[in-house]
Amino acid sequence: MISFEFPVTERTRILLRLEQLYGRLGFFIEREHCYEHHAALLVLFELMETASRADLKADLLQELERQKQMLEALRDNPNVAEETLEGVLETIESTSTDLLALTGKFGQHLRENEWLMAIKQRAGIPGGTCQFDLPSYHLWQEKSSDERRIDLKRWVAPLMPTAEATRILLQILRDSGKTHHYVARHGAFQQMSGGKVVQLIRVNYDETIGVLPELSANKYALNIRFIEAGTGESRARQTESDIEFGLTHCKF
Repeated sequence: MISFEFPVTERTRILLRLEQLYGRLGFFIEREHCYEHHAALLVLFELMETASRADLKADLLQELERQKQMLEALRDNPNVAEETLEGVLETIESTSTDLLALTGKFGQHLRENEWLMAIKQRAGIPGGTCQFDLPSYHLWQEKSSDERRIDLKRWVAPLMPTAEATRILLQILRDSGKTHHYVARHGAFQQMSGGKVVQLIRVNYDETIGVLPELSANKYALNIRFIEAGTGESRARQTESDIEFGLTHCKF
């Protein structure tokens, strides 16, 4: 099965982007080659731009507090595992504390690092980080992978509370959804929303079918079209086949 997630709100869109960037960053940091650590720095620069919204920290703290209050109301509920609930609440509390401890703009410590900002500026130029452009960067790349990794983790460490807040909120959001199964006749499906507001919609189906879902949603209706992926020789078009798929609405 293959799954596609569609954010319905701007907040969810930002969370998914942060999750993807932090995932890529962690992957490249743990690799060995200097080119892979170069890729880690590029992701770090992407992360700086994506999370530079002034209200991101406040948004994360607000949503964490809201989830904390909702979960606290489940205490003494016989259908809820108390140990698991307390663990989640403790994680939310510690993450909120770490977020509150952050001062200044997201990634400010990176912006104040002239060496990193010189690399960021040159990285925007095709081939701009050659050794003759940035000899000090070439020297850093010649260090052992362990030495480079220590530097990367040091630069990333102040950003990790945001990564943990993103992980917690997306896990709660995804766990809130219940999957229902439908059939898109001739590749098209419509469902009236009845004013119901959700933050995330997930569509999953057999990946061997070779189609892509296109989705539009508002508080009144959800429309899904399954498109046959075009190649260089043919244009993408809606499939004529009936597509069985799972649909999950997720909301805080």
